[in-house]
Amino acid sequence: MAKQKTSFMDTIVSLSKRRGFVFQASEIYGGLGNTYDYGPLGVELKRRVKDAWWRRTVSQRLDVVGLDSAILQHPRVWEVSGHVGGFTDPMVDCKTCKGRFRADKLEDARCPEKPSKVPGQCHGELTEPRSFNLMFKTNVGPVESASSVAYLRPETAQGIFLNFLNVMNSARMKPPFGIAQIGKSFRNEITPGNFVFRMREFEQAEMEFFVPPAENDTWYDYWRSERSSWYTDFGIRPEKLRVREHEGSELAHYSTATCDIEYEYPFGWGELEGVACRTDFDLKRHSEASGTELAYFDPQTKEHYMPYVIEPAGGIDRMALTFLVDAYEEEELEKDTRVVLHFHPEIAPITAAVFPLVKKDGMPEKAREIEAELRRAGFTTFYDEKAAIGRRYRRQDEVGTPYCITVDGDTLAEDVVTVRERDSMQQERVPVSEAAAWMRNANENWKR
Repeated sequence: MAKQKTSFMDTIVSLSKRRGFVFQASEIYGGLGNTYDYGPLGVELKRRVKDAWWRRTVSQRLDVVGLDSAILQHPRVWEVSGHVGGFTDPMVDCKTCKGRFRADKLEDARCPEKPSKVPGQCHGELTEPRSFNLMFKTNVGPVESASSVAYLRPETAQGIFLNFLNVMNSARMKPPFGIAQIGKSFRNEITPGNFVFRMREFEQAEMEFFVPPAENDTWYDYWRSERSSWYTDFGIRPEKLRVREHEGSELAHYSTATCDIEYEYPFGWGELEGVACRTDFDLKRHSEASGTELAYFDPQTKEHYMPYVIEPAGGIDRMALTFLVDAYEEEELEKDTRVVLHFHPEIAPITAAVFPLVKKDGMPEKAREIEAELRRAGFTTFYDEKAAIGRRYRRQDEVGTPYCITVDGDTLAEDVVTVRERDSMQQERVPVSEAAAWMRNANENWKR
């Protein structure tokens, strides 16, 4: 079973490189461990995931607004938040192979000299665990000194807390309301791995939802349900998801409840997103340390209070990987095996591919005209006139394109095209003038 799971993950990695989803960063120089570049299709996949998250979390709501805070913040931010003193993982070294591993994740690690063994079971002696801070240090300004030390942010959340008053006053919001942002974060992970699942440079989608303390439990239940349903609404199979509540021993000292939305990856169950009750810990700490009052004044009760915070937080890279893994299928047909990615149409990197049946009789010109019209209508499109039509269909199946539009002799004579739907492979004749509306309707009614 373990061999089969590893093989499937290797298949995903191979597909990602071959079709332009994800490349190894700095590959021509031998690569840099666990850093990746997103290719043409990967960029589109991530963009569509971010757009879908933003629409659902921000644009379609009146109680959430957006923010884009700086990656570099005043170093006191990370001291006050507890990251400088407590943002650590336990690390051990192997005295034999010199490898470094997370002491609490040894069962997931492998000895570099004996990959079939976990560290400590390969006759290598491990050191005592010691704390390793995960933040990347840098220096601001031309002189490197203790006073110029800064950190690359390990999370986007603190920028939201720092701007609580700015946003509340400028956007005229009052609890319950949320502030959301998508942005890069950096963690010097001891043992990153599993492709883009765990990286040192990654993109986060976080939202801090500020609520009256008495409403904490109600909103926690709401966001736990809302974030779980977002994944299934966009095509993730429900049987591959679960919500795991943290035990009391797992909770941060300031949290009243936390859950992980987990997905069953080829390498096992892993955290896809977390939803946490952070209480008033962050606002209170920053208020005390900065001397700036961050409490909310309720004009009805005439009282000041520190809002409690519900935080849904997930990694965009991890979300994109999950959609990719979950969408993949090798479908056995009568004559061959079809590799297909069953992306939701709003997640798929390419919405429609346009083909001329043959490269003559004016079909390429008409196909390019239709492709340009669809692009102007807001669809992500692709044009292809190489190889037999069946092979072109297969290429688009493998990258998850929901619709293929073929221009043939009838298109020139009657202004109709053949639209082929990816999942069912059924074909329908559609007037050229109605192709965009046809696809929009199909998107709205799509089901896995």
